[in-house]
Amino acid sequence: MDLGLKDKGVVVLASSGGIGKGVAMELAREGARVMLFARSEDKLAETAEAIATETGNRPSFVVGDLCEAGAVEAAVDQAASEFGNLWALFNNTGGPPPGGFEQFDDAAWQSAFELTLLSYVRAIRASLPHMRNGGGGRIVSNTSVSTKQAIDGLLLSNVFRSGLVGLGKSLARDLGPEGILVNTVGPGRVDTERIEQLDTIWAEKAGISFEQQREQSQQAIPLRKYGEPADFGRIVAFLCSESNAYLTGQNILIDGAMVEAY
Repeated sequence: MDLGLKDKGVVVLASSGGIGKGVAMELAREGARVMLFARSEDKLAETAEAIATETGNRPSFVVGDLCEAGAVEAAVDQAASEFGNLWALFNNTGGPPPGGFEQFDDAAWQSAFELTLLSYVRAIRASLPHMRNGGGGRIVSNTSVSTKQAIDGLLLSNVFRSGLVGLGKSLARDLGPEGILVNTVGPGRVDTERIEQLDTIWAEKAGISFEQQREQSQQAIPLRKYGEPADFGRIVAFLCSESNAYLTGQNILIDGAMVEAY
């Protein structure tokens, strides 16, 4: 299937590795012109090279901090200027620190808000004028399966990821008449550094080895395995594409049926 992404400008946040890299890889494979964004110039350069080698389509990149006001906006504007259009935005960020209610003071809550929610708001705000100029677009925001089923020990993530679902639904209704489709996607256990970090924490808490924790986690998934970033990326590529002409306002879990809630 031709997704209709060739030469369309796309910004992928937090894309030097993990899920962001997986999404950028699949978008580049479909011919999109991809702008990467993350804090490490070295990692971005490595990722851009890896994507170019794999797909023959080299992405551009901008170095910046998601929590720094103006940094995301500058990346969006540069993408629109360099590519001549901005069709899609994939909002993405690493998760806030794990922990329970008693562990977080006001500063921790504020930091998590700025990382997990406000960074997305800023990126969307910067993207909308360019999408409107082009007559439409796609916004996909990465959340978590915690939007359907809270994850113990990830309080900050549970709170702010759920807020993103409300943001997505509201924007889908507001922007639908302008041809801008908005969805959220929630990864289950996609095999990234974040999952390794959480498996390590949970293994230590349970008094078992990392390998035992990983095996237990995979057995709790009906597909009996962790997802790969490419599995996630292919679904996001569709949601960002012209082939997706009617799916909007949805919160889609990409979790191998791990979550029992519906």
